Amino acid sequence: MGFLSKLFGKQEEQVQELVLSSYMKGKVVEITEVPDPVFAQKMMGDGFAVEPENGKIYSPVSGTVTSVFPTKHALGLLTENGLEVLVHIGLDTVSLEGKPFEVHVSEGQKVAAGDLLVTADLEAIKAAGRETSTVVVFTNAAAIKSVTVEKLGQASAKTVVAKVEL
Repeated sequence: MGFLSKLFGKQEEQVQELVLSSYMKGKVVEITEVPDPVFAQKMMGDGFAVEPENGKIYSPVSGTVTSVFPTKHALGLLTENGLEVLVHIGLDTVSLEGKPFEVHVSEGQKVAAGDLLVTADLEAIKAAGRETSTVVVFTNAAAIKSVTVEKLGQASAKTVVAKVEL
């Protein structure tokens, strides 16, 4: 233990900050504004959402694709510093059985922030009576010190919108 940690009775901690890009063009909103209680009440974790203008979904972080759901509506990413990221395309879209989604990555693949992950047919999602809101959730809440959404409102893809401290 260092002098300061003895003095203040705390372990010295190393804080890691991770910058997240918008993963699609559209309106960035707080996760609490998502019209789905599981996301809005942060039951899955903190994060943010985008009301999309087009169906191109890019990776918000660099990391490894840990899972691609069989229904193609969601995928998991893991960053090198241990942040677990869930990208969930649309709300209640699991029932669409993957039809409006074209996945461009596979499990185990390394991706860089800004790489194209999925192309979604937003019109088909709307025609099925589903919301197109796309959510990014950090699922390992215990490892996260803070999530700060720095840019709300209109954003183009690949622009910085949030920071996470681990």
